Amino acid sequence: MNIDINEFLREMRPHVRRFVMERMEPISRAMDSGGELPQSAFEELRNQGYLGMRLPTSEGGGGFDLSTYCLVMEELSRSHRIYTLMLDASSGLTPIAISKFGTPDQKNKFLPKLSSGEWVASFALTEPEAGSDAAAIKTSAKKDDAGWVLNGVKHYISWAHRAQVILVIALTDPIKKAKGGISAFLVEKNTPGMNIVRVDKTIGSDAIELAEIHFTDCFIANDAMIGQVGEGFGIAMSSLTAGRMGVSAACLGAADRLIELATEHVQSRITFGQALSQRQAIQWMLADSATELAVARALAYETLRQIDAGSDPGIAPNMVKLYCSEMVGRVADRAVQIFGGSGLIRGFNVERFYRDVRHYRIGEGSSEIQRMLIAKDLFKSNHSSKR
Repeated sequence: MNIDINEFLREMRPHVRRFVMERMEPISRAMDSGGELPQSAFEELRNQGYLGMRLPTSEGGGGFDLSTYCLVMEELSRSHRIYTLMLDASSGLTPIAISKFGTPDQKNKFLPKLSSGEWVASFALTEPEAGSDAAAIKTSAKKDDAGWVLNGVKHYISWAHRAQVILVIALTDPIKKAKGGISAFLVEKNTPGMNIVRVDKTIGSDAIELAEIHFTDCFIANDAMIGQVGEGFGIAMSSLTAGRMGVSAACLGAADRLIELATEHVQSRITFGQALSQRQAIQWMLADSATELAVARALAYETLRQIDAGSDPGIAPNMVKLYCSEMVGRVADRAVQIFGGSGLIRGFNVERFYRDVRHYRIGEGSSEIQRMLIAKDLFKSNHSSKR
């Protein structure tokens, strides 16, 4: 089924796919065997202009809209999930927050290096007792004469151990909390009092790691604050739509590649004298997967069209993220079943995809959180219609 956002992206897609398969896929295979992210991955993405692609051209970025960004995310995810994390680290939440809310000095200091891939950014919100409930954070920032002093713990933070700058969300007024009591700070690597105490491997690829950060009387100057005092919660929430659409695009790409791999496999695999493609049970798994992908892509692309047109998408990004993340999980499970024993063995793409896509139902707001928000919107809409 030929579904695309617009003609420009339809023409762009084959070029991006060719680059991903020819240049990035060999790096993916090397990562699967060695478990390390090579510098060549950054160089390839930088040379193609994909790092920093959502930042304005005046700040060293590509100046691309969200739909173009999501198309690249979709195509990169056909090879390896870590490439989508690299795009996010260079033109996702933290870089975009600096672009939108930062001072001229902050922009000049960080954005050129982030957009080039020379530096990597991270975003530290999640804590042991504050994940989806972001308003429950306990990491504090207390004012002193020369700046602020951070104390607390952040965990499951992508890129924190690699990042040269981390956007830290901290509590500056425990009375106000999310209503003006949370602020945002840019904390640079090797700042005294900030320590990476643990780096965790995930269920997915070994190259994907999450870090735990401890802040112990970590002093930062006044110019480390991004935005104004009390604006941190709004800064953190400002990226939700783009983040959810980016994750959804990655789900589309992974599902598309899994269906492609499974379709190729069943046409060459012979059992009991017949190709697997002749088995109705296999046909139905592929048909269900292709149908669900088409529905997910249509919903995602229509929502992106609304966003790029300047319309308020309402609750649609939550629906997109929920459906796409659940969809790719089902597609991956069917693909493993179709591949049989080889779907369980390290070194096969399908096995790694199966582990990598599990994250999508938790990150950027779990499926349960999305359902809560969608239901809340339904109740609000129903209440309004009765008035």
